[in-house]
Amino acid sequence: METPELGALEHRIGHRFAKPDLLREALTHRSAAHQQATSRRGRRSGTKGEGSNERLEFIGDRVLGLLMAEWLLERYPGEQEGALGSRHAHLVSRTALAEIAQRMGLPEALNVAAHEERIGIRETANVLADALEAILGALYLDAGLAPARALVRRWWADFIQAQAKPPKDPKTGLQEWVLARGMGLPVYETISADGPSHAPHFVMAVKAAGLVGEGEAGNKRAAESAAAADLLARLMAQRGTGSK
Repeated sequence: METPELGALEHRIGHRFAKPDLLREALTHRSAAHQQATSRRGRRSGTKGEGSNERLEFIGDRVLGLLMAEWLLERYPGEQEGALGSRHAHLVSRTALAEIAQRMGLPEALNVAAHEERIGIRETANVLADALEAILGALYLDAGLAPARALVRRWWADFIQAQAKPPKDPKTGLQEWVLARGMGLPVYETISADGPSHAPHFVMAVKAAGLVGEGEAGNKRAAESAAAADLLARLMAQRGTGSK
């Protein structure tokens, strides 16, 4: 049975699920899935992450990448790969996703374990970004690309309209930012590199100015750019709050 909370979220998403269990799964953090499985079986068994939103996040990440690329090609017919890639990296960054998830009210809708609740995991950028991607995956599996496209074009509208010009290549922009402040050069690190040869998946991290950004993509260069875009957004947010 659908709860009032799920109904309210469906309204904000703009889609009524034919399979509400997909939305419930999209909102289930790994900690809650583990807790539920343990209480049912008395001890933990089965696949790591089973019952959580991780599988939906996996497909939602690809759905978002495709729909954003489609929208950018449509919106900027005269731009080439470099400019489009820079826009894309910014729009699908963890920071952008987390902000949209906040606006959508996802923190209150997430299903997390009590011990994670106490440490504030609902508000962490990675958890919120993953949940939003999981919702996109759930939309795709429930009804195809159309509702996922509608969500992207509604909730990302402010972000894409703010890009009057293509953002500077994130790696160049990050390097210029730290050098202008006398800081050390950014350091990139491969977090993971997996997937089949025809569809690799890279997760990269970059460290600079005491902060860390993360990005993922189908090749190492694009993942580094996504990580740099994420870190730049964090640095700008920190600067906006007056932090040093």
